[in-house]
Amino acid sequence: MEGFDQFNDSEKAEASELQRMIAIEQQKAQFQAQVHTFTDVCWDKCVDSPGSKLDHRTETCLVSCVERFIDTTLSITNRFTQMVQKGAH
Repeated sequence: MEGFDQFNDSEKAEASELQRMIAIEQQKAQFQAQVHTFTDVCWDKCVDSPGSKLDHRTETCLVSCVERFIDTTLSITNRFTQMVQKGAH
């Protein structure tokens, strides 16, 4: 592990586990930020006036909006992955 040469094997394992846990927490934070973003966007687009229940039109709009948002995000992510892979070769 680069940068950890001065540590013993146990300390290196702990540092590696800590890095893994930090990466997981960063992924969770990214996911939560993504959910927050599409909640804001789709709420503003679909909900005219909040009530005690969502009407069918609002519910359909919210579902479609979230699905489009997810599809677009996946498409962009896949495109960046392809670009990175092409750049690595």
